[in-house]
Amino acid sequence: MEAPVVLKYGPSERVHVENEWYDGPRAGVADVDGIPHRFKSIFDEAEGRYLETFLVWPIDEKLVALEVEQWRIFVEWNVLYEAAEVGVDSHPGHGGRSRRWDEIEALLTSNRSEVPALARRAIAKLSYIDGTARYELAGPAYMLAWCLL
Repeated sequence: MEAPVVLKYGPSERVHVENEWYDGPRAGVADVDGIPHRFKSIFDEAEGRYLETFLVWPIDEKLVALEVEQWRIFVEWNVLYEAAEVGVDSHPGHGGRSRRWDEIEALLTSNRSEVPALARRAIAKLSYIDGTARYELAGPAYMLAWCLL
């Protein structure tokens, strides 16, 4: 009988930006071994569900800065939304609501969708940061520990 596979996770690391959430983080920017990486959950078309496996790849500092700037626009909007001062229709991602959001979106769209050949497969373990709001200017209220496959 084969010995069970033991996954070795690194330490929990910072998540800079969450681009997608569906039953867990699905895309965004997080540190992997202390270096900002884009992460993207793999979707199984045949089963119609997300797998627990991600693709991760390093992201340029300038792109990280743009991601963080757009994240902050979202967080500022979300504060107003949660206070019932604005409706969901005012979300900056709906286009035409925030000129700067739209500019950043145009710059990031291809980088978010094109997975480079150097991308690695990984599994993430999520841990919540106690005492913080779900969305903070510094990032979402969780960290990810990565196991590179």
